[in-house]
Amino acid sequence: MAALRAAKQAMRREIKKRVAALDDQEKLRQSRVISQKLFKHPKYARCERIAVFLSMHDEVRTEEIIQDLFKHGKTCFMPNYLTQGTSNHMDMVKLTSMEDMMSLPLTSWNIRQPAADDNTREEALETGGLDLILMPGLGFDRNGNRLGRGKGFYDSYLERCMKHPKGKPYTIALAFREQLCQDIPVGDNDVLIDEVLCDVLD
Repeated sequence: MAALRAAKQAMRREIKKRVAALDDQEKLRQSRVISQKLFKHPKYARCERIAVFLSMHDEVRTEEIIQDLFKHGKTCFMPNYLTQGTSNHMDMVKLTSMEDMMSLPLTSWNIRQPAADDNTREEALETGGLDLILMPGLGFDRNGNRLGRGKGFYDSYLERCMKHPKGKPYTIALAFREQLCQDIPVGDNDVLIDEVLCDVLD
């Protein structure tokens, strides 16, 4: 376990260094290519209830994707991260519009989140489940292994999805090419993702 943790930490440092070397223009260019790939994806076209992360500075930009979700009348959910002491919990809560998103307060991570007392939003697993989750992460390999930030938010949420009557949603990771790795070190609690979208040819 200690060896796995050390291997993951070393890989996180390496990937963060590679992504930090990208300028904003290149991040935006890759993000646009990935968004266009997603819009043509048959799974995306068919899915109605879709969860998408609100991107941080070192992640694929998702604003264009969120706009497209609303434009096509899909139901959009976003992560709501809750950390209490050593326990981490994530829900996927409903966003109603771009204006709704822009009105959310910024956290210390510089991402928008519902306020702590905002408990009126629909949570995906309490209603109809999810068809598709667009996944963030630090690193990915072609076998569906994902390296997160070490908090376990998404792995835990996918475990909860599996208990929902609808079952586990399809998962697509959005990645800069600099986040692709030959092999990601994984443990028993790491959940495989179905597909990685990036700007390189498949």
